[in-house]
Amino acid sequence: MVIGLWIAVLLLLLFGWWSTYRPFGKRPSKDRSAHFERLPYYKDGRFFNEEDVPHKTSLAVQFSILKEFLKKDETRKPSEPLPMDLPDFSRLQDNGIKVIWFGHSAFYFEMAGKTFLVDPMFGRAPSPFQLFGGKRYSHTLPFQWRELPAVDVIILSHDHYDHLDYRSVQLLKEKTKHWLVPAGVGSHLERWGISSQIITERCWWEQLEWEGLTLICTPSRHFSGRNIHDRNKTLWCSWVVISEQQRFFYSGDGGYGAHFKQIGQRYGPFDIAMMECGQYDERWKTVHMLPEETVTACLDVKGARLIPVHWGAFTLSLHAWQDPIERVTKAAERHHVPLITPKIGEACVVGKHEPHEAWWQT
Repeated sequence: MVIGLWIAVLLLLLFGWWSTYRPFGKRPSKDRSAHFERLPYYKDGRFFNEEDVPHKTSLAVQFSILKEFLKKDETRKPSEPLPMDLPDFSRLQDNGIKVIWFGHSAFYFEMAGKTFLVDPMFGRAPSPFQLFGGKRYSHTLPFQWRELPAVDVIILSHDHYDHLDYRSVQLLKEKTKHWLVPAGVGSHLERWGISSQIITERCWWEQLEWEGLTLICTPSRHFSGRNIHDRNKTLWCSWVVISEQQRFFYSGDGGYGAHFKQIGQRYGPFDIAMMECGQYDERWKTVHMLPEETVTACLDVKGARLIPVHWGAFTLSLHAWQDPIERVTKAAERHHVPLITPKIGEACVVGKHEPHEAWWQT
């Protein structure tokens, strides 16, 4: 009886810790979720993809994947720290587009005189527990926090740990005027101390008119969740940003699908497309497209230039770390898609400085 009591106490403590651990965030409340009931891609308290995403696999398949992950493979990580440039955050003197990639899907961009951070995961590991999970290849960031300028807007594509990091949010609080996120993701930010007054949520095909720009939440083919209880409680998306003179597209995470052509038809052509390319596998390509599909998707959205992201920082799949950039380079050449391949921290200015160096081969 005493042992049973201790077990009950321990389970109660574990539940209490689990429910209050801040990096998990917070699922949307019932009142908040009630607003999603009108959506054709929301049912029984969860969002779903309009284009089917088979994700159920047998225990045998899941076990075989786990065995592969546990098997040592030195090609999955670079043997040396990756080269980095010191970011140039100086503002453009015209209304151009400037992009600085920080590895994986985190990047800064300036457009029409406004500044943005996108999916700014600057943590050590994409995990709720920083001691676990694949560590960042570069070990350090290409900048010191005091060097990172204040930005007008932070844009998030979904709530997975490799895109939304609790510790990064804490450090960015005082540097950010506004947060633009897919439906439900604001619940995490509010739990972490961000005022609801500076958070805007959007559903697919909804837009925000802001400071002369149009920002549109567009579909992706993915999923969401930060623990075992909140899968698909929040929305995932891609983003379109339009000014009088330029058009910008970010794919977020997701498998290849019909939504890319829909986005291209509605909002293309784009001066630049930041497209997911990494952490894929044939077994889950419906939620993480293959490099060849990245190029096809860029053509679908009518992207004039392609910068591949979602690689170069973490090992979250089984392929060699440089496989994404090697394959997307070959596919881009075959389809005559202009490819930009900056080093981490290197500033790109569309139409003026578009680096093509194969730095990952050196």
